[in-house]
Amino acid sequence: MHEHHIINPATEELIATVPAATARDVDAAVRRATAAQRGWAALAPGDRARHLRRFAAAVDAHLEELARLEVREAGHPIGNARWEAGNVRDLLDYAAGGVERLTGSQIPVGGGLDVTFHEPLGVVAVIAPWNFPMPIAAWGFAPALAAGNAVLLKPAETTPLTALRLAELALESGLPEGLLQVLPGAGPVAGAALVEHPGVAKIVFTGSTAVGRQIMAKCAGDVKRVTLELGGKSPNIVFADADIEQAAAAAPGSFLDNTGQDCCARSRILVQRGVYDRFMELLEPAVAAFTVGDPADPATQMGPLISAAHRERVRSYVPESAPAAIRGEAPAGKGFWYPATVLEGSPGDRAATEEVFGPVAVVIPFEDEADAVRIANATEYGLSGSLWTRDVSRALRVSRAVAAGNLSVNSHSSVRYWTPFGGFRRSGLGRELGPDALAAFTETKNVFIAVDPFEAR
Repeated sequence: MHEHHIINPATEELIATVPAATARDVDAAVRRATAAQRGWAALAPGDRARHLRRFAAAVDAHLEELARLEVREAGHPIGNARWEAGNVRDLLDYAAGGVERLTGSQIPVGGGLDVTFHEPLGVVAVIAPWNFPMPIAAWGFAPALAAGNAVLLKPAETTPLTALRLAELALESGLPEGLLQVLPGAGPVAGAALVEHPGVAKIVFTGSTAVGRQIMAKCAGDVKRVTLELGGKSPNIVFADADIEQAAAAAPGSFLDNTGQDCCARSRILVQRGVYDRFMELLEPAVAAFTVGDPADPATQMGPLISAAHRERVRSYVPESAPAAIRGEAPAGKGFWYPATVLEGSPGDRAATEEVFGPVAVVIPFEDEADAVRIANATEYGLSGSLWTRDVSRALRVSRAVAAGNLSVNSHSSVRYWTPFGGFRRSGLGRELGPDALAAFTETKNVFIAVDPFEAR
């Protein structure tokens, strides 16, 4: 039997060994899920909502336990991990509120009555990443369950522990057995089996653009529905009329949060030439002040990278000969640590075009608004981004001109569970979160009922 060894990224300590699901395990899980889904979809909407609220309450009651588990398996600072566990609770509560509001339409037609229904898809597979294991899993399973589906969740090989615990809490809170199952396993084995299984109606995948392409191609055979949240190379555009102090103070968090392992990371910092030198003067102490260390310490803002292999990948973007404009500190000894690094570069540099997925940013000067938009859009991605300006008209013009699914003005916030999230171009397909999240896990059924014409008597 194949197993995954779960390593604490901060200490390199073995913390768990988890059996890896096989294609046969996936097939058995699909059968259980199919049976569970029929009963779940048949429940009155209010009863499904109550089940999800109880699940949310169970997550809330075990929030600290889940957060500590995330610290150990993913190396996330405890403050971040508490937010992640709380986000799962909030997503479940939000989805529960949508169950009884998943309304169809009555459409005026001649000769009868026409109505639409949102029918559940059946069994949905959620393939979650290692960078935000709990929230991104819940982005999929919370609305999918709320819409009347069963869910098979495949966590990343390195971070299955929180997913397994959430499935236990789902059962303990009263969700039907088989409705939410976790299948830890390798992508080419368990993930591929989910993608290829005819009993799975939809794949929700968060990960690299390369793997997303493969999944989309495989889903074509069964015309399987897909939502893909893929890579990013998001710009942080700082105009000369911005509050430069505030923009520089906020910049480190935009590419160092989660040690840069974030597809929304603002890893391209575009600064208007007139304020470039001033911005760099302010950025250096802001980066130095970003606290790196023990993830269990509430004061820590940045922990280690997920693995030794990933650290080598990040390091490949910053050769020893590269003149780093700013380089932070990182602990010595055990753990997959990498220092905060800021490079000065140009739009064509490898670190400015590829997704590094580590604590590395490239600062690039620009001349004017048109130049900023040109550089911002010079990428295959289009997930997120920020712009800093005091000019409201410019904020609107540039927001409309930048090709990205999520933009923030004078902020680096990308994800709110109340608002839609997803990418343009090769950053993905479809949207998650927001008021339409449940509908993405349904098919629209149109029903026309012929009505005899009224005859006066």
